[in-house]
Amino acid sequence: MKTYEEAQQRIRSRPRTWLVTGAAGFIGSNLAEALLRLDQTVVGLDNFSTGKRANLAQLRRAVGEAHWGRFRIIEGDIRSLETCRAACQGVGAILHQAALGSVPRSIDDPLASHDSNVNGFLNMLVAARDAGVPRLVYASSSAVYGDHPALPKVEAQLGRAVSPYGLTKHVNELYAGVFAHCYGMRSIGLRYFNVFGPRQDPDGAYASVIPAWMGALLRGQTAYINGDGRAARDFCYVDNVVQANLLAATVEDPQALDRAYNVAVGEQTSLTELFELVRAVLVKRLPHLRTARAVHREPRRGDVLLSRADTGAAERLLGYEPRVRIMKGLELTAEWYLENLLEAARAA
Repeated sequence: MKTYEEAQQRIRSRPRTWLVTGAAGFIGSNLAEALLRLDQTVVGLDNFSTGKRANLAQLRRAVGEAHWGRFRIIEGDIRSLETCRAACQGVGAILHQAALGSVPRSIDDPLASHDSNVNGFLNMLVAARDAGVPRLVYASSSAVYGDHPALPKVEAQLGRAVSPYGLTKHVNELYAGVFAHCYGMRSIGLRYFNVFGPRQDPDGAYASVIPAWMGALLRGQTAYINGDGRAARDFCYVDNVVQANLLAATVEDPQALDRAYNVAVGEQTSLTELFELVRAVLVKRLPHLRTARAVHREPRRGDVLLSRADTGAAERLLGYEPRVRIMKGLELTAEWYLENLLEAARAA
């Protein structure tokens, strides 16, 4: 079984072209950065509906001009089969992150979520099959577990869907299985649990809790807790997600292919606990936040109360080892928001 370092060395020693869909997004831009640092050629595909051009500008600064020369962005939409076909040409591996995220967004607009997450995903499968791409790794979600009450979440135990978003991600996994059976196309799904880190958007109605809180506290705005604070999640720093993608893209064990894995840390933090951790991290630089308090409001539609992952399958079959726990992840994330939100506000 390969370790992460061995996987990175394997990638570096065999340069190829990677397609990262959603490359201007939070996770996609972090994946592109990791690949460019490993001397790979990266094609990014993004329609900039939720991805940010600012993320690509930061990516360019992060990797430097020499690495940036191996990056090309295609502005296009996965809902177009021809766009997907063009993006897949000459590609050796695909990391498919493009989707319309957020459980509440999918409840507000199920048609848009279905169009991007199901029709767009099917387009990517067809384009990858026809281009002969040997491996597709795609973003699934912990939302596929629906109303199944068991903790920790184990891959084989799914409940009924409780949101259009969770349903679309389950359909992705089913379609990937069909393409493996009918066409021999090899893929791996990664069920992300509450990913956070640099470049995650703090703004808008569908912002995730960590960037929303950091953005609010740094700007002197109100931080809201949805519900009574007892809801708990398995918060996973983005570097762990990058690791899982690269391991999934390079694993050779046939038993590891054509299945979905939990990508998380295996720990559970309540929203009340999380707010205290976020505040503690920010207080180190901004002492006045010591007195900051969150305001409770109604829970978000479609949210489950408790979520925690069993990562045993990913550890056994992929060699996955979550290395950044929540406190270290929050510290790294805070550094980025302090530089990119607080400093920008002061300069304005």
